[in-house]
Formats: sequence, C-alpha cells, structure tokens
Amino acid sequence: MTYRRAAIPALAGGLLLTALLWWAGASVQALRLQGTSDVLGGRTAAELEHWLVPWSYDPPAALPLGAEPTGGVGDSAGTGTTRYRSLYTTGMQIRFGAVFAFFLPGALLLVRRLPPVSGRMPATLLALWSWGAVAGTLAVTVSAPWLIASQGHGSYRFLPQLASAISAGRQILLATALVAAAVTVLVAWVSAKGAGPLPRTAVPARAARLAAGAGTAVIALSSVVLSYQSVAASIQTFSPDGGLLAEPGDLVRQWLLLGAWSGPAGAPLGEWLLYRAADVLLLAVVWWALRLLPGLLTRATVPAMALGAVGATVLGLLAQQLVRIALDDTGMQYGLVRVSASLGNGIPAALTCGLAAGTVAALTLRAALRGANDGG
Repeated sequence: MTYRRAAIPALAGGLLLTALLWWAGASVQALRLQGTSDVLGGRTAAELEHWLVPWSYDPPAALPLGAEPTGGVGDSAGTGTTRYRSLYTTGMQIRFGAVFAFFLPGALLLVRRLPPVSGRMPATLLALWSWGAVAGTLAVTVSAPWLIASQGHGSYRFLPQLASAISAGRQILLATALVAAAVTVLVAWVSAKGAGPLPRTAVPARAARLAAGAGTAVIALSSVVLSYQSVAASIQTFSPDGGLLAEPGDLVRQWLLLGAWSGPAGAPLGEWLLYRAADVLLLAVVWWALRLLPGLLTRATVPAMALGAVGATVLGLLAQQLVRIALDDTGMQYGLVRVSASLGNGIPAALTCGLAAGTVAALTLRAALRGANDGG
C-alpha cells in the first residue's frame, strides 16, 4: 500500500484517538456528581476519576502554595495563579497534540506494511491497538514536565515525579486506543481496495523461528533477568551524587523492566509457579507474534519489525496482567475496576525492549535468509 493510501486511515485513527481522550478527560466532572456516585458507588467513581484526571483540561483543585489569591496580596498572587494554570493548560495542549503526533507515523508505517487484507486484519488491529497505547504513553511523558511545574514544586524530586506521571491514565488509554484502532483498520480496509495485490512475504519457517527466538531473548532479558527482585533493586537504587539527576531509579525502572518477581520464599511453591506462568505467557506471546510477523508484512524491514515487536510486547504484557487479575483472589472484595488498575503497566519498558527485540529479530532474519540463499 502506498503512503498516500495509508495516510487516510492513519489520520482518521489519530484524530479519533485524540478526540476520545479529550472527551474522556471532559467527563471527570460528571463522575463528581452525586447521582453518579449513587449509581456506580463512591469507590468505583473515585477510581474512574483517578483514571480520567490525567486527560482532563480542568486544573487540579489545589493550587500551589502561595499562589492562591487571598485578600491583601494585591495582583501578585493572582498573577502567580494564572501562571500556574497557564503551565497546566500548555502541558495539556502538548499532551493532546503529542498523542496525534506520535500515533500518526506509527500507524502510517503499520498500515503500509501490514495492510488489513489477505487475512491480516486481526494482526493489524492488534498492532494498531498496542501502538495507540504506546503513543499515549509517550504523549504523557513529553508533556509531564509542564504539568509537574504547574504544581509549584517541579524542582523537588523531579525524576520520581516524572516516573509517577508516566504511568498515569493508561487504563482509559487502552480502551480509547482499541476504538481508534478498529476505525483505522476499517478505513484502511476500504482504502486498500483497488491498491493492487498486497501479498505476504515468503519467509522460510527456520529463518522465522530463528528471528523469533533472537527477539524473544531480548524480552526475556528484561522480564527474567533485569526484573528479578535483587537485580531490579540494584537498578532502581542507582544514584549519582547530587544534581537534578540524583534519583533516576524509578525512571530507569519504567523504561527497562517488564515486571518484578522474586523466589518462592514465603509463598507456596505451587502458587509461585502459577504466577510465573504469567511471565511464560508473556514470552510465548512475543515469540508467536515474532514468528508470524515476517510472513504477514508486505516487506520485513527493520522499522516494521521493530514496531511489530513493540506491539507484540505490549500484547504479551496485557495477557500477563489479565492472567494475574484472574489469579487475584481479592477481585470480588475490591471490585473489577480496582483490580484492573494494573492494566497497562510496563508500556514504556515494552517500547524500549520491543524496539530492541524487533531490531535484533530483523537482523537475525536477514542473516538467516542470506545464509539460506548462499547455501542454496
């Protein structure tokens, strides 16, 4: 599919994702109504509000210390309040603009290399869904400094604040990204009509397995080795002396670790193995997706494989988290909304590790295909 044909569905999906997130953020006020609390329950309404606040244009209720316009301080307090509110508004404008800006190029590449025809529609839908979640997470990341500064204490523990901000709003992002992906796939399916043949790439099974194994090994490095409790603690407690970058541990953990686990000490072995099965599922999903991906692409380029591996890692994380939610025996006690709060954890790490895994898989695939051709 040409870039011109792929641009239409990518634009439609980006605009819809941005609009849905804006609408979700505008719904915060509705959750604060007494009738909403009566219908949903106070705890559920509060949890949903927590999910939506990162996408709301309404500034926080609490103004920074000293910026509140009380009597006798003249215009300076009002000016300070206006400046903090302006910072918040600017941060939200950047956030929504960045959602569209990040989603568009990824969707354009995916629709071009993975058009929803010839049996590819489910793969295209899942890839676009995961990329929508990644685009939203990147948008939250780049806009977070303005929102942190708007609270009046941006210089205090900035990196831990940034790490906390990155993980906000991901639950609503997953839902809106799924809707946007579905619309993008539908428009791409219509655009693909008349585009000519869009065949799959012929990839030998052995080369595909080698590439999938190499890519999965990169994901396993984060999920199994780096995420082990003692190693993760060493990464997170790394702290150079002084300066703005004195506490990068939380931020590094966000972008490197796909989870956290320890040995079975203090827990029954059977229960420990059951929870480790979720980690195995993550690796299985990644391997299976990377095994199929070269044959689904119209051309197995490095950018397409890297983006596909990011999607595979995000999907593997979601599968892992759904299994753990099912195994959590507190679900009936706290409710589905409360238990679902873990959905979307690890998306920044999925982006980092997925890009590396896809690049390694693509290079391994090229080497395997070159070796097969030379041997032939």
